[in-house]
Amino acid sequence: MAVPADFYERVYEVVAHIPHGRVTTYGAIARHLGIGRSARMVGYALNQTLKSEGPDLPCHRVVNRLGQLSGKTYFGPGVMEALLRQEGIIFLDDDTIDLDRHYWDPAEVL
Repeated sequence: MAVPADFYERVYEVVAHIPHGRVTTYGAIARHLGIGRSARMVGYALNQTLKSEGPDLPCHRVVNRLGQLSGKTYFGPGVMEALLRQEGIIFLDDDTIDLDRHYWDPAEVL
């Protein structure tokens, strides 16, 4: 399945709606957008916002399917975890969020 031309913009729209104190996954965003096997593309889209003067989005609220902070290197040491902890996110260990408690599914809301 081809990725739509406006894929990045659609990713940004979903990420902008992630509530404070909640997280979602790259795969959940891709599935919501109808391109279920494009979780990596979601990561590329979010990486672009951190590299440029892209939209101001809560990209720190997107984690991998295990709840791990797989994008943390793009934020700088400790930044992603600190932002999430400030929002009251509970961690099971240093890099893994309690998804049972904090998961937000864009398909149920948007």
